Amino acid sequence: MRTVKRMYWIAGIAAATTVMAGCGASGGQSEAAPVPEKAKLAVVATTPEVADFVRNIGGADVDVTQIIKPNVDPHDYEPTPADLQAISKAKIVVKNGVGLEEWLDRTIDSAGFAGTVVDSSAGVTLREGGHDHEGEEEGHEHDPHIWHDPRNAKIMVANIEKGLAAADPAKAAAFTTNLTRYQAELDKLDTDNATAWSTVQNKKIVTNHDAFGYYIARYDLAFVGSVIPSLDTSAELSAKQLSDLVSKIKSTGTTAIFAESSLPPKTAEAIAQQAGVKVVAGEDALFGDSLGPDGSYLEAERHNTRILTEALAN
Repeated sequence: MRTVKRMYWIAGIAAATTVMAGCGASGGQSEAAPVPEKAKLAVVATTPEVADFVRNIGGADVDVTQIIKPNVDPHDYEPTPADLQAISKAKIVVKNGVGLEEWLDRTIDSAGFAGTVVDSSAGVTLREGGHDHEGEEEGHEHDPHIWHDPRNAKIMVANIEKGLAAADPAKAAAFTTNLTRYQAELDKLDTDNATAWSTVQNKKIVTNHDAFGYYIARYDLAFVGSVIPSLDTSAELSAKQLSDLVSKIKSTGTTAIFAESSLPPKTAEAIAQQAGVKVVAGEDALFGDSLGPDGSYLEAERHNTRILTEALAN
């Protein structure tokens, strides 16, 4: 049902975009704007994480349009006429992949995009999810939250560097230099995360939804459960699932539930009250599907590690 709704939505905004373009046309003659000597490569990036990766690898040589803004849920995003216009003018569209952007293929078709789509997830070893997902069989859905393992982020930025270099060979050397620098920062992030967790005894995690599987696997944590029992955010706990989660929190000695910045904490707070544990929310909410207001992947991941380790150490 949600897919059908999106098809009508895409068709509607495509028509609106066409009308807007027609209204902007002029019958009179005007002088053409001068072409910059060093025009930047026009790139559309779907998610905050991917957009930050493109900015770090592309540097001053790319002009990035980020579709999904901070603290917006990417799982149920509805594209706008502005998104179609940006995609129609771009030379490259960079996506997270792994099914996160369910709306993207239809949007690209509606925009008449003629450039290259770069799938940043290519080559990443994917984690299978265990929850039923719309249109997929249980146990056969792959977790799209790949960026939460810095080693995967290194693969993602390498894919982005290849795409940028192919689109603008004259700037390939600069892209390669930026890639080397940024991958070193990702290595440091991974090392710092591992060091932070090395002294924490309680590693039991409950989150808003199942968004941290790659992070949990990388740093050998224990996933107790999630308030929303799914890799995306459309599912809801049944009364039995809620009761089971409360019982599991109590029986495992879990001490906290971690809310996420792009999701309301109300249900997490109710479960925490029943289980007799604290809920970590507000400014301390985790960045599960989004980044902070500064749009920095590195800072978001540092924030997550700091909040998790400090809350579980107390």
